[in-house]
Amino acid sequence: MTARLADIAAQAGVSEATVSRVLNGKPGVAAGTRESVLAALDVLGYERPVRLRRRSAGLVGLITPELENPIFPALAQVIGQSLTRQGYTPVLATQTPGGSTEDELTEMLVDRGVSGIIFVSGLHADTTADMERYEQLRAQGVPYVLVDGFSPKVQAPFISPDDRAAMRLAVTHLAALGHTRIGLAVGPKRFVPVLRKIEGFTAAMEDSLGFTPLEAEALVQHSLYTLEGGQAATTALIAAGCTAVVCASDMMALGAIRAARQAGLDVPKDISVVGFDDSPLIAFTDPPLTTIRKPVTAMGQAAVRALLEEIGGTPAPHSEFVFMPELVVRGSTASGPAPK
Repeated sequence: MTARLADIAAQAGVSEATVSRVLNGKPGVAAGTRESVLAALDVLGYERPVRLRRRSAGLVGLITPELENPIFPALAQVIGQSLTRQGYTPVLATQTPGGSTEDELTEMLVDRGVSGIIFVSGLHADTTADMERYEQLRAQGVPYVLVDGFSPKVQAPFISPDDRAAMRLAVTHLAALGHTRIGLAVGPKRFVPVLRKIEGFTAAMEDSLGFTPLEAEALVQHSLYTLEGGQAATTALIAAGCTAVVCASDMMALGAIRAARQAGLDVPKDISVVGFDDSPLIAFTDPPLTTIRKPVTAMGQAAVRALLEEIGGTPAPHSEFVFMPELVVRGSTASGPAPK
């Protein structure tokens, strides 16, 4: 017990006596100090004494696409931890092919009296979807925040990475390595993040390599956000003479590497591959993947802050908060092959 007190005291930056007073529920401890001690308990993985456990401030729904892409569990973890620290109980609702739709999951969460909902890569990112569903949700008095996607028709806080800047980072990196024919493997064209990536890609191809928008768009392949989707898109881009491929997700990038190997090409000697997300464990692939790091922690925490402001009656601006991604260079990119 003494060792545990010392650990908690060191983590909280207070004396062991103060920790003891908090754990025993004794008066004479400032509220801020008490919170620091309780936070230290949580960080170190100790269970709070029953009398000090915070009653839930309410349920908050989190609706995500499938969890096979590791970036979604990573984002869910950040959001869940942030909500828990604020006393809320996260409820994860996942869409799966052939399973519940976003509307069905929303209805289920509203029926359970959630305080608010965070939507990740939902229908708000689909330019063909009816945005009226979100206005109906607002009319029911349920606050919400939308992550990855934007629609001017919806009055709510949006949290997004800068997809255009991400493509500029990737293309500039590859052009600097001497690649003169760079392809882009992305998802279906109806999604806002896809359209933005194409805008960033074509602008960067023009600035770095002198391509016209039409010439650059000829090197864009639409597919699914899966390993198989990346493989199919990259097979077509290799046939189009590309020596480098930028992918819209790390899963697609793994498919791109598979396509290259099936074509008898070495990554990165013959063809370079750049991913997007910097998903957990992606640094340990073969070769380690060069990728655009999505600011998952900052985005998840911002989504929670915005939602809690909505719940508290002091709404965040109903506009888009855009977070800058970062290029992480690893082993899947190298100098372009010498001209034959």
